Amino acid sequence: MAKRERVAFLGLGIMGYPMAANLVRGGFEVIVWNRTPRKAEMFAGNYDVKRAGTPAEAAEASDVLITMVPDVPEVDEVLFGKHGAVEGMRRGALAIDMSTIAPEASVRFGKRLQNEGIGFLDAPVTGSRPRAEDGTLTIMAGGSEADFERALPILESMGKLIVHVGPQGHGSVVKLLNNTTAAVNALAVAEALVAARKAGVDPEKLREVMAAGSGGSAMLDLKAGPMLTHDFEPLFKLAHMLKDVRHTLTEADRLGAVMRLGRQAEEAYSRADRKGLGEQDFAAVVEVVEEAAG
Repeated sequence: MAKRERVAFLGLGIMGYPMAANLVRGGFEVIVWNRTPRKAEMFAGNYDVKRAGTPAEAAEASDVLITMVPDVPEVDEVLFGKHGAVEGMRRGALAIDMSTIAPEASVRFGKRLQNEGIGFLDAPVTGSRPRAEDGTLTIMAGGSEADFERALPILESMGKLIVHVGPQGHGSVVKLLNNTTAAVNALAVAEALVAARKAGVDPEKLREVMAAGSGGSAMLDLKAGPMLTHDFEPLFKLAHMLKDVRHTLTEADRLGAVMRLGRQAEEAYSRADRKGLGEQDFAAVVEVVEEAAG
């Protein structure tokens, strides 16, 4: 049996922390780095792994490097900034960006790394924190077949469904389209629940019927409850959902694709963000629907 590759995990946020933990449980030698050192210290203490002081230091100690950070500027800084990972990565190493970023940025980063003799996959995830914790994320990967096959044992420690969706950039495209569909669906659920209340209908009864019929969806299952109780503990932050929808619309404009519902969702989530709800779960979009309904 081939020796397992050493993995550096950069970014221990809501999703990254449990994903890195599942790599440790999967038997991989892991070294971690986080922009806030205290988080990396806590992880290293909890899981008895090494902590790096910089991305470059983490890269020097690994064969495969994973980035899981908020957006394009953070990926750029972690990979190519001062003491960035590229300073420590050797030719033949593999970088996997599991962040959700603009497809053109994924392609651009991949080309820069390839010029250094480093492989690259854009492999964002979906499933929110609970699935990150139990290792059942869905992972969509863009890149070469060889890089995907190399990464597969690592990805299988974090996900249940791993799909090679195409060349570099396609992982990001698929993720953004998925998230924008979820954002639209969650907004529709919010509108239905608020309309039920305006009509004097018990929204729990509506929820029960919708779940059993054609109105059922993952967003109904996951977000109707928090919307009704106003429990917005962040499993996936509203600000991150808004960022993803905006990336989708930018890509749609570039391609000439029409996304009218996506634009309506962007308006609603933007209003919620301006209300100070960006750090809450994206179920908080229900508050702008309630406000509009009086």
